[in-house]
Amino acid sequence: MTEGVAQDVRLLAGRYQVGELIGRGGMADVHVGTDARLGRRVAIKLLKPALASDPAFRTRFRREAQDAAKMAHPTIVRIYDAGEETITDPTGRETQLPFIVMEYVDGRLLKDILAEGPLAPAEAVRIAEQVLTALEYSHRAGVVHRDIKPGNIMITSNGQVKVMDFGIARAISDSSATIAETSAIVGTAQYFSPEQARGESVDARSDLYSTGVVLFELLTGQAPFRGANPVAVAYQHVNQNPAPPSSINPRVTPALDAVVLHALSKDRFNRFQSAAEFRQDVEAASQGTVPPRKVPSPVTDFNNTLFGVNPDATSGSEATLRQLRVDQDSRLARTQSRPPVAWIWAGVAVLVVVVAAVIFWTVNLQKEALPNTLSVIVPSVAGQAYETGAKALMDSKLVPSEVDIADDKTVQGAIIRTDPPAGSSVQPGADVRVYVSAGAAKINLPSLSGFSLTNAKKEISNRGLTVGKITHDNSPNIKTNVVINATPRDGSDPSELSAKDVIDIVISTGKVSVPKVVGMTAPAAGDALSALQLPVTVVTDATCTGNKVSNQSLAPGTQPQKSKITITICTG
Repeated sequence: MTEGVAQDVRLLAGRYQVGELIGRGGMADVHVGTDARLGRRVAIKLLKPALASDPAFRTRFRREAQDAAKMAHPTIVRIYDAGEETITDPTGRETQLPFIVMEYVDGRLLKDILAEGPLAPAEAVRIAEQVLTALEYSHRAGVVHRDIKPGNIMITSNGQVKVMDFGIARAISDSSATIAETSAIVGTAQYFSPEQARGESVDARSDLYSTGVVLFELLTGQAPFRGANPVAVAYQHVNQNPAPPSSINPRVTPALDAVVLHALSKDRFNRFQSAAEFRQDVEAASQGTVPPRKVPSPVTDFNNTLFGVNPDATSGSEATLRQLRVDQDSRLARTQSRPPVAWIWAGVAVLVVVVAAVIFWTVNLQKEALPNTLSVIVPSVAGQAYETGAKALMDSKLVPSEVDIADDKTVQGAIIRTDPPAGSSVQPGADVRVYVSAGAAKINLPSLSGFSLTNAKKEISNRGLTVGKITHDNSPNIKTNVVINATPRDGSDPSELSAKDVIDIVISTGKVSVPKVVGMTAPAAGDALSALQLPVTVVTDATCTGNKVSNQSLAPGTQPQKSKITITICTG
């Protein structure tokens, strides 16, 4: 995103005022902002419009942001809202601008602090413990961060650690196939787990590996693996073992060396299995104790108790019998004798009489004795005009409220359905939502210029539109079979289309139409050929006069793009 776009956006979702730029990253820019509705200061992250070009990404982004917004913990930056805004960029083209509204944190990014050098081991341990506390909370909530790095960790002015961008990394990584396809993924290759570098599925242990990389960097001031490009770094994550942090910073203790190297194990089953386990070892190492290596249990996610018996503790039949047996001495002694049999039968008789009386009273109760004032039935008003249906609902002592929704199967202005639905029994005075057709949904067709023909067809079909006539035209700069333009056949506004509208496509031939420039003045010939982006070589001829073109090396007509042309100009 350019700063020009950000400056054009003054209000997002009719609520969030965008202020000055306070941070810039590979996938987003962050601005300070104000929630005009609640009057509080917020941070607004404006994602790159390129990330929103895929409708599937927008769906995943909303879902992951909603999941992340459910987490409330002092070590996690809260997400208040997320959405997308249609804006106009400096070229006049409308584009979707995804945004996230977050808790405003008064502090510094950990990556900016690390730029000043390594931290004292005690401070590095304190920060790592709080990051692991945040991960322990998120992992219990079923949320894996996937992008733990100093750029996603804030340190407040009072030293509190705040981890941010929970759920956002997942939406982005699910939209990317390889390391090289997304700048946001490329920028975090230094903190990849080996399974991420191999393109495998990730779980909470991948976050713990990334936290180990961050702890290494806190202690040494540099990442454990560095390379000329992200692919080289990812290769090292998979195939090379890191050096002990103490080999770079002698102040690091052997205990911390052991914790960091355990966290950076290539095999996820050999590294820490939970954030709580990692944090406990970090705490122990800060006291100078080398944590013992734990042998991972082959089964950690299941309850080993079966019918109240632990099979590991009762491997023999005799032990099993002892655990299942109820010792006679352990049974509770009776504190009172049971009542006489006569009392029991008397109680049963009384109960039978009471039940019979209730049944008789219910069956023979006259309907007029209980007028039907407890509930009403929602009438069927589907297909009616809203005014007519609303009157029928009010006559039934219900309160209608109109909700307009797009619907291409129901006449505009007619009722589609109600909530609660027709036939439901509700209390008098209950609110009933009446869904009214607003007509067919309007479809916005973005500019497809620069798309391949295959992708342009997909974009048109995915929006419920119909691909029309495909024609070819010459272009000085658009490659072969790439779209020059795609327009509605009937000349409709591209932002006000309806389903099944026909879109005609013009694609490039990869060639240009070279004009005849012989006889033209030198400036006019130069302008004509420059517009076609052809490399022009000028040769002078002193044997003729007039400052006009006497010869051209390319014949007039269709020629490949970027063809070289030599023109001869009379200068005698």
